Amino acid sequence: MEKGRLYGIGVGPGDPELLTLKALRLLRSCPVIAYQSAEDKASVARGIVAEYLPGNQIEVLYHLPRALDPLAAQPIYDEVVTPIADHLADGRDVAVLCEGDPLFYGSFMYVFTRLSEQYETEIVPGVSCPMGCASALKVPLSYRNDVFSVLPATLPAESLETQLLNADAAAIIKLGRHFEKVRNVLHQIGIASRARYIERGTMAEQRIIPLDEVKPDRVPYFSMILVPSKSQL
Repeated sequence: MEKGRLYGIGVGPGDPELLTLKALRLLRSCPVIAYQSAEDKASVARGIVAEYLPGNQIEVLYHLPRALDPLAAQPIYDEVVTPIADHLADGRDVAVLCEGDPLFYGSFMYVFTRLSEQYETEIVPGVSCPMGCASALKVPLSYRNDVFSVLPATLPAESLETQLLNADAAAIIKLGRHFEKVRNVLHQIGIASRARYIERGTMAEQRIIPLDEVKPDRVPYFSMILVPSKSQL
């Protein structure tokens, strides 16, 4: 029996109209779609493309652990990809949905590293969250030879400070409970006035809030701080 083909589909940052034409074609044609979510929440990736689904596909929901030691999480990652592998082994193509871009901090990477050597795989890039948020904020991120950095807010304050001082522009992701630490660093190194905060960028619930008015205990997972270039044309 011929094996199925694995597709990693980037569905973009939230606006359903930011889906690429290729992603839309594969999304509608694959007999199986798979997507992840937190255990107590609906899948964001599926929600983005829900209006495009034909309604006759097999759907596979899986959960990926967060904030676990990487070694402890490995057996869980191995287990959650098993239903996807079973469909591929039975000859069915599977489209795995991923918010943003599949290979840019994307959940698809955990599927890719476990199954791509066994099954033919194609990756469809998506609009990444920093690009979507920059468009929503209407800020040019970088010019000419600027260095643009993407920094996880989970880094220690000292590392964030070093990285920000060595970048001309930056996107700070994974804010959540780390927001106040990041804001303090931005003020300490004197670039808070350039920083722009956005949550749920490009989604219907998008909010743009002045940095110093953000309440740290209400910062959602889908939030970001952009520090655009100080260069001028």
